[in-house]
Amino acid sequence: MGTQQFESPLDVADVTRADSLAREIFTEIANKWAFLIVDLLGERTMRFSELRNAIEGISHKMLTQNLRMMERNGLIERTVFPTVPPRVDYTLTQPGHVLRELVHGMCDWTHEYLGHIDDARTRFDAAAPEASD
Repeated sequence: MGTQQFESPLDVADVTRADSLAREIFTEIANKWAFLIVDLLGERTMRFSELRNAIEGISHKMLTQNLRMMERNGLIERTVFPTVPPRVDYTLTQPGHVLRELVHGMCDWTHEYLGHIDDARTRFDAAAPEASD
């Protein structure tokens, strides 16, 4: 990505603007893998293999991409130990821990409204025409 020109600091944080930094960050971290990684690392520091084993369905590539993105955005710290083979630990930073609290709020919301959502989906699917709009 190139350098972006913003008129004011508020432009950087305006998620409605396609070129805002806030929107870019939101787009990057608002994915199922990042949320699962944040949740797990909130419990303790983990190694790559531990994360991969703990997250069913995540590929090596997706875990690597998400860890790099999260490190770039300051949500996790990556510590490399000079051993043979090298040991790499991942842990949440302070902003990562704050994000974890938000993720937990979303999980609580899901649990509270799961029945409502399931009922709405059932009604919608039963009433929806076969062709999509």
